[in-house]
Amino acid sequence: MSEAATEARQLALPFDEPDQFAAADFIEAASNSAARAALAAPDTWVNARLILWGDAGCGKTHLARIWAGTQGAEIVAASRLRAPVSPQATALLIEDIDIMVAPVALLATLERASAARCRVLLTSRSPPARLAIELADLASRLRASLTIQIEPAEPALLDALLMRLASARQLTLTAPLRQFLLSRLPRRPAVLREAIARLDRYAMALGTAPSRRIAERLLGELADPPECDPECDPERDPESGPRRQDRPQDRPMENHETDIRSLL
Repeated sequence: MSEAATEARQLALPFDEPDQFAAADFIEAASNSAARAALAAPDTWVNARLILWGDAGCGKTHLARIWAGTQGAEIVAASRLRAPVSPQATALLIEDIDIMVAPVALLATLERASAARCRVLLTSRSPPARLAIELADLASRLRASLTIQIEPAEPALLDALLMRLASARQLTLTAPLRQFLLSRLPRRPAVLREAIARLDRYAMALGTAPSRRIAERLLGELADPPECDPECDPERDPESGPRRQDRPQDRPMENHETDIRSLL
């Protein structure tokens, strides 16, 4: 392999762009209209709390960060919240309550926010009723909140998202290639993000433009796993679905260096 090709592979594999949450980059669609309406009408929030939930990549974090920016809200990750937080602002964003690590700390934070008359926006991949929360008081507080789902993305939104993701990486996708990806990949934003990231890395490593041949290689990597009865997997929660780390969109980018040659 030439020195230039080796360098391209080394540059292509380790890096990924940081998330950007600019309002201008959010794609409005019918699937997120209820969430946008709720964020624009905070007086409708039950007990000054709103929970946005939906699949990975549906736009809940993007919307939540836009709201946080306009409100000057503090941002807390439930996965890192181990001690109660006393809000210093009039708005608080708590992300990913479905992977909270300290329910008592989350409950205390909500209580302090309520006492301070602080509005709280929370995000989750599942609605409160489907979260396995043993702390009854916390479960009660979450269920006594306005809960809005961001619906599965419609075709027009997925097409626009695919183009935006490709543009961000300076990738040119032909219309046939775009249609090929949209018609064969699982129709979820998180999967499209992963597909474009891998397509970019493969194309850079090969020193070529994105092609259908590369896209075909991605299909097997990103296809949905076969359905399985909950009883066949003792570690799967039948109520909440697959464990978060087992969902295809949550798996880390793999190093496919040895597979690149099969595309040459």
